[in-house]
Amino acid sequence: MTVTTTDIEQLGINTVRVLSADAVQKANSGHPGMPMGAAPMGHVLWAHHMHYNPKNPEWPNRDRFLLSAGHGCMLQYSYLYLTGYNLTMDDIKSFRQLHSKTAGHPEYGLLDGIDITTGPLGQGFANGVGFAIAQKQLAARYNKPDFELFDYKIYAICSDGDLMEGVTSEAASIAGHLKLGNLIYLYDDNNISIEGNTAMTFDEDVAKRFEAYGWHVQSIEDGNDIQAISQAVENAKNETERPSLIKVRTQIAYGSPNKVNTAGSHGSPLGEEEVKLVKQNFGFDPEKSFYVPDEVLDYYRSIGAKGEDLEKSWDELFAAYKEKYPDLAAQYEQERTLKLPENWQDAIPTFSAEEGKMATRKASGKVLNALAPILPSLTGGAADLAPSTDTMLKDYPSFSAEDRSGRNFHFGVREHSMGAILNGMAMTKGIIPYGATFLIFSEYMRPPIRMAAIMKIRTILVYTHDSIGLGEDGTTHQPVEQLIALRAMPNIVVIRPADANETAQAWKAAIEHTTGPVIIVLTRQDIPILDQNKYAKAENLSKGAYILSDSEGEPDVILLATGSEVSLILEAQQKLAEESIQARVVSMPCWEFFEKQDEAYKESVLPKSLKKRLAVEAASPVGWHKYVSDEGDVIAMTTFGESAPAKDLFKEFGFTVDNVVSRAKALLNK
Repeated sequence: MTVTTTDIEQLGINTVRVLSADAVQKANSGHPGMPMGAAPMGHVLWAHHMHYNPKNPEWPNRDRFLLSAGHGCMLQYSYLYLTGYNLTMDDIKSFRQLHSKTAGHPEYGLLDGIDITTGPLGQGFANGVGFAIAQKQLAARYNKPDFELFDYKIYAICSDGDLMEGVTSEAASIAGHLKLGNLIYLYDDNNISIEGNTAMTFDEDVAKRFEAYGWHVQSIEDGNDIQAISQAVENAKNETERPSLIKVRTQIAYGSPNKVNTAGSHGSPLGEEEVKLVKQNFGFDPEKSFYVPDEVLDYYRSIGAKGEDLEKSWDELFAAYKEKYPDLAAQYEQERTLKLPENWQDAIPTFSAEEGKMATRKASGKVLNALAPILPSLTGGAADLAPSTDTMLKDYPSFSAEDRSGRNFHFGVREHSMGAILNGMAMTKGIIPYGATFLIFSEYMRPPIRMAAIMKIRTILVYTHDSIGLGEDGTTHQPVEQLIALRAMPNIVVIRPADANETAQAWKAAIEHTTGPVIIVLTRQDIPILDQNKYAKAENLSKGAYILSDSEGEPDVILLATGSEVSLILEAQQKLAEESIQARVVSMPCWEFFEKQDEAYKESVLPKSLKKRLAVEAASPVGWHKYVSDEGDVIAMTTFGESAPAKDLFKEFGFTVDNVVSRAKALLNK
């Protein structure tokens, strides 16, 4: 197993191996094997192919790198440190420790040079497809002859585990269909997972599988042959019509006499004595830890410094572009800083009660199409449900292999990868992405929603068919527990608007909210448009909850609801008034916004002295008890629905004016 360090490249690769083993050992936690085996791949990318500038990690035309095999993050941390990013040896030494930049999996925002948070296997692979789509779209929008502003590539290293995950199959399929030739993935084919050799579960021909997806596939039998790996990457860069997968056979924990090619090096430290043997194997002093030879640091730092010249050349190109195309340049500069056009919100339509009833999904489609001409960065689609979710931009083409300027995306029946692709798009300045499906199918998307929440990035998710009100499709399609499950996730905004005007305000809030995902939950069925001359204005949605219609005198009871149930409690308010019972009606479209209000505002809407409260929502009652108090009640779904017309279902499960009145009176008689 002895490896002779014959040149600076080999010494650099071995330094990464030893540094990774040291960091995992000190943390007494982590995955040393992957970075030890994949270090040559990392070297080829950072030293020979990727364009990046450690002094400005956000340079727009840098190549993106995603470590989909996020458990091997010491590989990425090592090269970021060596090439000169804002990372110190003390940061390396604090790997996996509290408040460290070097988390147990790469996290966007903690450390410069991390383009996206990875960890759950398959997510990074699918995120890369979103990055690739965004690059193609930016190029179509802004590139001009002699001005290739956006021509960067998306590189990733993925693992056996990544390729086992279903989201990878979804993403690989759409990437091949769209001919995303800017994707270059290196597959760390080491045949080891936590339970042992992958042969126990995974014996498919990966190369043939990806060829069937329409990918350009190359295989390298020796993961230490940096010349062969580099040539394969060069071939992939020259292949512009197909995404590329480079299958590289590696040995996990290469250099470890007793742990190489074993599952013992996958998720556990090698052990103090084994680390010393690794160092001896590579010609390092076994008594020295976290040692980086000066010549290795000088070598990689000089490579990293070349990025300043690359960015300078791009800046000069953009300056010339700005002279020739000032309007486009100004538009991009505005988008990259997340600024919105002046008075953009003036395009948001207002709906009149005279228009009659309108499903909020239909209102959403009208708002979306009104905003599209004003916000060129707004782009998205649905998981094969655009007609049902009303998310098609009617005056714009579809994004395809033939037309990169399209703003409508057809994700196919691939909800999971749609979510992950949207995250990759959202990480690209100049793109505001949205995706749509039925609320029930948010279940397929929870991993990428959670990742977006962790990263605090703006993805907009449009979920229609929001309750038993979708009717005849039955229990399999009727969401019950989804609303509270989504609300339970930190750093996420869930909005269930009461009518067309609240829907318009929901879109306004979603566009303005840049620090996390926003979910807009919409009806299939038509519901009344509330008269804004009679009731409070829908712009109050930004407060999360507001008094939509107050009682004539001091209220006896408060009625709260979201979505389609708001019009129901308005009718109940009138019936109660006929019996001299004063009810306050509160529309509560967004719990998260309400929680951000000061105590004085909360008290003005839900005074502590008034505990007779009734919440009505055609979903799980979980969570509502915080707002209805210990003397309140909730009309909600405690079972699954049934297959029947919506009107029959609402009656069956108690979402009627008579039942609301009866339950409110029961509270007052307690």
